[in-house]
Amino acid sequence: MKKYFGNYDKTISEVSAVFCLIFVAVTMVKPIGVQKVFDSIFRFFINNFGWYYLLCGIIFLIVCFTLAFSKYGEMRLGKDDEKPEFSLFSWFSMLFSAGMGIGLVFWGVAEPIYHFAGPPFAEPGTAAAAVEAMRYSFFHWGLHPWASYGVVALCLAYFQFRKDMPGLISSTLLPVLGEKGMKGSTGKAVDIFTIILSLFGIATSLGLGAMTITTGLNFVYDIPNTVTTSIVVIAVITVMFIISAVTGVEKGIKWLSNINMSLAFMLMAFLFLSGPTRFIINIMVESIGSYAQNILWMSFFLDTQGVVAEHTGYDWVGTWTIFYWAWWITWVPFVGSFLARISRGRTIREFVLGVLVAPTLLSCIWFAILGGSAMHIEMFGTGGITEAAHTELTSAIFTMFTHFPMTGLLSVLTMIIVAIFFVTSADSSTYVISMMTSSGNLNPSSGLRVFWGIISGGIGVALVLAGGLSAVQAVSFALTFPFVFLMLIMIYCLYKSLSEEKAINDETIVSEQDTGQI
Repeated sequence: MKKYFGNYDKTISEVSAVFCLIFVAVTMVKPIGVQKVFDSIFRFFINNFGWYYLLCGIIFLIVCFTLAFSKYGEMRLGKDDEKPEFSLFSWFSMLFSAGMGIGLVFWGVAEPIYHFAGPPFAEPGTAAAAVEAMRYSFFHWGLHPWASYGVVALCLAYFQFRKDMPGLISSTLLPVLGEKGMKGSTGKAVDIFTIILSLFGIATSLGLGAMTITTGLNFVYDIPNTVTTSIVVIAVITVMFIISAVTGVEKGIKWLSNINMSLAFMLMAFLFLSGPTRFIINIMVESIGSYAQNILWMSFFLDTQGVVAEHTGYDWVGTWTIFYWAWWITWVPFVGSFLARISRGRTIREFVLGVLVAPTLLSCIWFAILGGSAMHIEMFGTGGITEAAHTELTSAIFTMFTHFPMTGLLSVLTMIIVAIFFVTSADSSTYVISMMTSSGNLNPSSGLRVFWGIISGGIGVALVLAGGLSAVQAVSFALTFPFVFLMLIMIYCLYKSLSEEKAINDETIVSEQDTGQI
């Protein structure tokens, strides 16, 4: 076992694997019962603690920008003389592919169209609804989710590369747990909990990607849009991401991320130039201004009086904003760990601006081009995208392509982009989980990566068979509640350690100056 898996932590690995397998088995046997139980748990947290998610979301954003422009901004996530391991383009490609990936393709058309047809405040289908739809799309995919990733990544990178601690969530709690607590049962419990949350997060991503690819295959090649097709897609992609994960960050993940960003830029450029270019530019500029003007208000809006719920006919804030804020946290453990891994040598200021500002701008451009094109077709063209989105979300983007030249090529290109996003998201999570289960080893054994890759793919297949994707989403949201609290403790530990290090450095400088004067 040791020869194949390397020096892995037996307790953390076995408990995490057994818990996930038990959950999958129960879900397959009684999918409806499990779904109802966890949906009730999810609704309990959403209905009673929506304020908690919103407050923590804005706290994470404030913390990131405060650190970036504070006296700690020039501090490196590593030793003082270390340089970044990856080029700026490769670093950005990897963080963007791991952090958003499939979701942007899945929701790039669907979310703006949904909001356009049922905006929280404006009249549906109007020019005001279009701006409102784009503003909320920017909000849900902009600074707040990346701030959640950034907080955890900052904590991990600081303690891992500057303090030479293992790349584990438990390592970031050193100031409050102490070395004994960090290495003891409390630390192991934290790491097990983190791994389980990560596996549930990637499982839903596997289902999301499989459904998108299956719909695309049905559109282009008339392949049946069935569970069997989705399982075959998951099986093929699982083999691909295991191969990529085994080759390591320096090769597989970096190369695939670079290729995918290039393909995504090609798709955006084609749609921008062949679509309603002026409309896209106008709505992007107008919506960015609306987003910037209303970001503080949106960050705290809970619809206490039920005005939006009455206007839309359902709990809009809970279904969209609170849903997203909880959903992003399911990705935080492995995306944060992966961002930390690829950000060694960068300053805190460079890290924050790179992780928050650049992806947010690209997300805005992406939604403006895809969502803007779709809304233009609905407002001034023959329409049909809204009906497709409400019938099946995954079909929205492919339906939009029917209004563009080279529909088949665009659909195939989109499926390739989704597949590579699928691979990069999955193999980055497989790499991170392998790292977590091998005491933070930056180069976990190939056997361990293969093992967790098979587990991830198996969970995805089992959930598609059992129809339990929504059950996993529900249990993931329930698990995010304590993890958000854990993130707040991590922030405290980071500030405490940074201030102590800064005080020691300042004292050393003063001492050296005094010695020089003597």
